[in-house]
Amino acid sequence: MLRTPLFAALVAGAFAVPAFAQDGAILPGYWAVTNKVSAVISQTKKENRCITPSEVQKFMMGPSNRHYKCDYPTRIFKGGKITLKGKCATRNGHTALLEATGSYSPTTFKMVADIDTSWSGLPLSGRATTEARRISETCPAPAATAASPPA
Repeated sequence: MLRTPLFAALVAGAFAVPAFAQDGAILPGYWAVTNKVSAVISQTKKENRCITPSEVQKFMMGPSNRHYKCDYPTRIFKGGKITLKGKCATRNGHTALLEATGSYSPTTFKMVADIDTSWSGLPLSGRATTEARRISETCPAPAATAASPPA
């Protein structure tokens, strides 16, 4: 499989959750999120995720995590439209260019990102798509911990 660590990290979790909108935000609550990555191979991951009010703001930064840091000179979330253009880099300096467009509303989110990098001098590109919709105003209660042993 031809994937760099940066590319793998970007496509695996780059758009795991909806982003914050500067002129209006997605609403907190329980969201159904589908992430699809098409590169050398294709993967689809579906999850239901709780987004708390305090988490909405942190998502406005666009894709970035502990594996890589991204800088977006172009970061526009306005009028229900999304535009991101930037570069992501790992700690060892491997880089990838990222361009994303999409749309959002208080209860929906869709983003498509094109990612370009190289591995051993060979160009490598892929596409990551996230579609999400709010399925509930409230999140389910956390799962109960294992039952206590009898006394």
